[in-house]
Amino acid sequence: MIISIIILFIIILLYFGVKISLIYDKKGPELEGCLQISILRKIKVFSKDFLSSQPNKTEDKKDEEEKEEEESEEDKKDDKKELFKLAKPCFGHFKTFLISAMKCIRVEKLENHLIFGMDSYVETAKYIGYIWSLMIIVNSSHKNAKLSAQPSFNGSILDGNGDNELEINILKLIPPVIRLVLKKEVRTLIKGAIK
Repeated sequence: MIISIIILFIIILLYFGVKISLIYDKKGPELEGCLQISILRKIKVFSKDFLSSQPNKTEDKKDEEEKEEEESEEDKKDDKKELFKLAKPCFGHFKTFLISAMKCIRVEKLENHLIFGMDSYVETAKYIGYIWSLMIIVNSSHKNAKLSAQPSFNGSILDGNGDNELEINILKLIPPVIRLVLKKEVRTLIKGAIK
């Protein structure tokens, strides 16, 4: 009896899903924002504020940390290029997933602006084209979706800001997620992102 009540509660929870609110503003290494997750559309179960600020440093530590940051930035650039190479064959799968997933998501507000750039002008133009094509699908799927992106030709950059409110029906979202993860290219991308 207790097990059937627990299973019924889980099914109800999955059907009503979760409400996610995310507000963020990222400029360079600075990230400010707030994430809230509610179940049954009203009960807040998680809340997190993002506020990144850099404390004052002494000159010696500043020089050492700047060198470390330059080395880590070079590593990050290489990592970004590798991730984009892995992501390229997945765009078709992501397009199919987005079309299915948008039917499971009720968009209250989806306003995001992305500033994207790579070291190469050609690479920036190529990948911003892919990003725009994905954004067109999302914007045409929902009247409350306002996604935009602009290229930056001043080196490697990934900045943006947004104000989002989504209600996700987890029960309906499970099959598209399983279909997406079963694709070999997507699993390769996930492994690359984890590394």
